[in-house]
Amino acid sequence: MTNKVVFHIDELEKWDHTLGNIQNLITYGQSQQTAYDIVVLVNGDAIMGYLVTRLRDTITKLQPQGVSFHACNNAMNSHGVKAEQLPAGVVAVPAGVADLIALQDAGYRYIKP
Repeated sequence: MTNKVVFHIDELEKWDHTLGNIQNLITYGQSQQTAYDIVVLVNGDAIMGYLVTRLRDTITKLQPQGVSFHACNNAMNSHGVKAEQLPAGVVAVPAGVADLIALQDAGYRYIKP
């Protein structure tokens, strides 16, 4: 069985903490032979984190480990971020709040660091 988790970041300063939590969860899962399907939904001011080089590097390293990243289109528009500026593989969703609802309806557990 795969455990489904969605991490929600809406504050730019929460990126490092969240990425640390995700890496810890992956490491724990490996030690316990437990699989995690992890989605990171980013909206609000945190959308600017997708433009930070060191965060982009970490995102690129986490994606092959089963971590998906979503970007709220509303936040992108309000912060002037274009889809082509997002790291490869990041999915732009129409509305972050609606994405969170859909993910929770699909059985994802909600975590907000």
